[in-house]
Amino acid sequence: QTASIYSLMAPDHRIYEGSHYLGCAINTPAVYTASKAGVIGLTKHLATLWAEQGIRVNALCPGGVSSGQNNEFNKKYSARIPMGRMAEKIDIIGPMLFLVSDASRYMTGQVLYSDGGLSAW
Repeated sequence: QTASIYSLMAPDHRIYEGSHYLGCAINTPAVYTASKAGVIGLTKHLATLWAEQGIRVNALCPGGVSSGQNNEFNKKYSARIPMGRMAEKIDIIGPMLFLVSDASRYMTGQVLYSDGGLSAW
């Protein structure tokens, strides 16, 4: 699959992968943490593999995004976040656009956290 994706890409392409701050956490279900950590590992691997061809691969790890969860969940989750709230979809768009724009043209293999400070703990 990697070879077929690679053959379709021209130089100066950007790949954005989504993970989650829990990819680096230890107090979550193992399967979830492992899957998110896997995305981070794949990001770093592909970044080094394709860098010479001008293909940049970075990951965005948002914290919890408010999307219709019940109020009790939002309240408990928000209490853990230094900024005191969950992200809204608009809060994730800016970092995502940064990663796929020329503003990050010298970045590859990086993980950008946008989680209201949660990963700072």
